[in-house]
Amino acid sequence: MSPNYKHIGQRIKEIRSLQRMSQAELAEQIDMSVSYISHIETAKKRASLTALVRIANVLGVTVDALLNGNQINDPMQYHSELITLLDDCDNYEKKMIFDSAASTRKSLKDNDWLRRRK
Repeated sequence: MSPNYKHIGQRIKEIRSLQRMSQAELAEQIDMSVSYISHIETAKKRASLTALVRIANVLGVTVDALLNGNQINDPMQYHSELITLLDDCDNYEKKMIFDSAASTRKSLKDNDWLRRRK
């Protein structure tokens, strides 16, 4: 299975946007052009390993976070997104998100027979 460069580009854009960083700011910090960043984010070009490492370092994430969703049966899939989601939440918001997730998970398990019925 080859890497899904469209997904990698979307992850870069998503993480960059969450940090309120422009393509120009990212490009400047990794010493590459804005058009190269744009082409990576839209999968018009494939990011090199060197570029992925530089991007990950500037965004303060692991390369794994950028590749998330490319590996089959990744036990850590969505882990970094959940951490990022909770980062700027206060305790009340964290509790509400946890309760919602726990309730949803229970409902999915309780009604799994519906999925198997197909």
